Amino acid sequence: MQEHGQTAEHAMPETTSRPKWLDFARALLPQAGRYLVCRQDDGEIRVFPIGQGWTRIGRSASADIRLDDPSVSRRHALIVSELPDSLRLLDDRSLNGVFLNGELVDWSRLNDGDELAIGRYRLFALEG
Repeated sequence: MQEHGQTAEHAMPETTSRPKWLDFARALLPQAGRYLVCRQDDGEIRVFPIGQGWTRIGRSASADIRLDDPSVSRRHALIVSELPDSLRLLDDRSLNGVFLNGELVDWSRLNDGDELAIGRYRLFALEG
C-alpha cells in the first residue's frame, strides 16, 4: 500500500521543531564547508561532508552517504553542490520519497538549516 510516495511500514519521521542538538552539531563541523548531520538512536551525531559535484545518498555500499536501513532505497537521493551558492537536492527514484522541511519533493534548492527526511532518518543541512 502506497500513499504519497511512502510505504505504510516505512513512514517518514515526523517533522518537529528545530532540535536542540543542532547548535552543538554545528560546533562539531571540522572546517568551513557544507554538511549533512543527523543524530543516531544512541545519541551520537554523525557529520557527512558535502563535496563539490554529486553526493549520493542511499543504502548501497557505493553511496557517499550510506544510511543502512530498509526504509532507505539503495539509490535514494542526490545532492548537487556547485560553488559558490548552489546546493540542490534530487530524489533518485526512491521508493519512499524525499521530504524537505516536511514537503515531498522531486528536486529543490537546499539551504542552511533545512531538514531532509530520507527513510526513517532526519538529516539537517549545515554550512560552516
